[in-house]
Amino acid sequence: MSDLFWPGDHRAGPVMSEAAFLGALVAAENSWLATLVAVGLAPRTATTELGTLVGRTDLDAIAAGAERDGNPVTGLVGLLRSRAGVEAARWLHRGLTSQDVLDTALMLCLRDALAAVRRDLVSQARCLVELIETHRAAPMLTHTLTQPALPGTAGRKFAIWLTAVLDTGDTLDSVPAPAVSAGGAAGTLAATTELTGSAQTALQLVEQWAAALGLAPAAPWHTTRSPITRAGDALVGCCDAWGHIANDVAAGVRTGELAESSGGGSSTMPHKNNPVLTVLLRRAALTAPPLGATLHAASAASVDERADGGWHAEWATVATLARRTVVAGSQATDLLTGLQVNSPRAAANQAAAQGIYDEQQTMSTLAEKPPAADYLGATEALIDIAVRRARQYLKETS
Repeated sequence: MSDLFWPGDHRAGPVMSEAAFLGALVAAENSWLATLVAVGLAPRTATTELGTLVGRTDLDAIAAGAERDGNPVTGLVGLLRSRAGVEAARWLHRGLTSQDVLDTALMLCLRDALAAVRRDLVSQARCLVELIETHRAAPMLTHTLTQPALPGTAGRKFAIWLTAVLDTGDTLDSVPAPAVSAGGAAGTLAATTELTGSAQTALQLVEQWAAALGLAPAAPWHTTRSPITRAGDALVGCCDAWGHIANDVAAGVRTGELAESSGGGSSTMPHKNNPVLTVLLRRAALTAPPLGATLHAASAASVDERADGGWHAEWATVATLARRTVVAGSQATDLLTGLQVNSPRAAANQAAAQGIYDEQQTMSTLAEKPPAADYLGATEALIDIAVRRARQYLKETS
């Protein structure tokens, strides 16, 4: 896929695409029908591979028809029934409601997006450890409020980035596993209980459905939208971390201390070597938080047993956020992998900075002892802490 409005969109491939969403909707229906057959509720003659009945060529019709019903599931089910055999048509979707299918499909798509982001975080942690090992003691001036602050090192700068990446990895790992949504028309599993003959059997049926899809089982969460908001928050956090890195890289490019391995060109200025990945990451960091806020606003709008608008506001929002985060994750990995460090320039910039040892003079006078030679404080120990944490993270995710 590609998107002229979002350069780099092709990096996400099929993740959270319309085709992937349609495939997930069909997979949810297909697995439910197969589960009904497997437990003996539906006859063997109902066995059908629903995925063979619809495809990309049906996307436009299903999308256009969704306006009539407010969601794409009703039209999809109608289409499947018109193309399936008599028994399959009779049993598919039996016991489900449109929200069950749509929310479960969202979880299938989110699972793929979260996995892609997690892979990039691992690659970034590994790359940052290598950058630290290569440039650990290289001088690199620190700044506060845009002004020269104290002496620093490239190793410490990269350790700060590494900590941000590891924090987002921890947040991502704390997001509950994507789970099925199965509550029926009002979240009570009434139809499934009627179908199976007991509440316990109905719950077991949902568990089997979840296992068939590779999702976690869950109690109905049709109006408790934390599965969406928690995943959204983790994705926004990733973009926050990458935005911080991109901002630091942009500042380093301006001073000549950092550079992208292969910058972008200008249509009118041949001398330009623009830090395009840096710019695109800053774009993602600027646009992700409002999308996360929309998910929270939608969650807060939940009412009764199906939200009238809040639920509907989630679908495109979470798809956009997930897809853009996957793109940004790939771009951040490329940026760090190819990052160039001009150590001589960084050392020269630090040597030319005025007043960066003034604090040291004050502290040495108060302590009544000679000043330290480099005034780097606990830099080495702090770097070690970040690297040890990264090595543990990489060990656990290998």
